[in-house]
Amino acid sequence: MRALVTGSHGTVGQALSARLCADGHDVTAWDRQRAAVDDEVAARQLLESVRPDVIFHLAIASQPTGVENEGWCVNVEWPELLARLTAAAGIRLVFTSTAMVFSDDARGPFTVAAKPDAHEGYGYEKRIAEQRVRAVNAGAVIARLGWQIGDASGSNNMIDFLERNQREHGCVRASTKWLPACSFLPDTADVLMRLAQAPARTYHIDANERWTFHEIALALSELHGRQWQVEPTDDFVYDQRLVDEHICTRSLATRLSLPD
Repeated sequence: MRALVTGSHGTVGQALSARLCADGHDVTAWDRQRAAVDDEVAARQLLESVRPDVIFHLAIASQPTGVENEGWCVNVEWPELLARLTAAAGIRLVFTSTAMVFSDDARGPFTVAAKPDAHEGYGYEKRIAEQRVRAVNAGAVIARLGWQIGDASGSNNMIDFLERNQREHGCVRASTKWLPACSFLPDTADVLMRLAQAPARTYHIDANERWTFHEIALALSELHGRQWQVEPTDDFVYDQRLVDEHICTRSLATRLSLPD
C-alpha cells in the first residue's frame, strides 16, 4: 500500500507512519511547503506525483503559520478539498475526527448513529468537516478518536497531561465521574491502518470499555512507577465513550491493571 499521511509529525501521525513502515508499506509525509493547505493546484500535483492508494488525513491546526482564519482553513476547508480530490482520483481517504464533536452537554456513551452537537471551538470545526467530507466523498472513512495514551511526555497525549499536572500542582486531580474516550497510540494506529480497507462509513476508535479517568490515571501511574499522586474528584461528570460494533479497538485492560 502506498500511503500519503498529513500530520505525520503529530502524535497520531508518528505512530501511524511507524506502523505502516513496519508492515512494509510505502509512506510519504504531506509536505505543506510543497502543497499548502489552501493550494488546490499544488495538492493535485502532489497527488499525481505520489499516486497514493490512500490518504490518511490526520493534520489539524496546531502550530500557527500565519494563514488567515487558520483553524477553519486547516480543520474544515482542507479536509473538504482532500475529500473532493480523492473522490475524483479514486484514492481512498481516511479522515480522523474526534470525540469532541459531541459536546459536554451530550449524554454518552455515543454510538456512530448519535448526532454530533458541538457548537463551538475545535469540536464544532471537526463536526462541520465531517459533514463536508461526507457530502463530496461518499467513499471516505471518518474515524473519530478519543484522547491518545503515549508512553512518554512531550506531546499531546494523556501521559503528558498527567506529568504536567503533577509538576505544576503536585498532584493529578482525576474525576471518578468521567469516562473518557481514549486508546493507546499503537492500538489507534492499528485500527487506522485496518480502516484503509474497511467499508466507507464513520467509525469510533475507543479502548475504554467501562473505566473512569481516576481509575485510568491510577493504572498509568502504577505502570510508570507510581510517579504521580492521583487524587479523586467528582467535578466533571461525563460519559464520553465511543461505541462501535463494526470495528474493534484493543481494550485498555490488555495494557493496564484496571478494576473488573
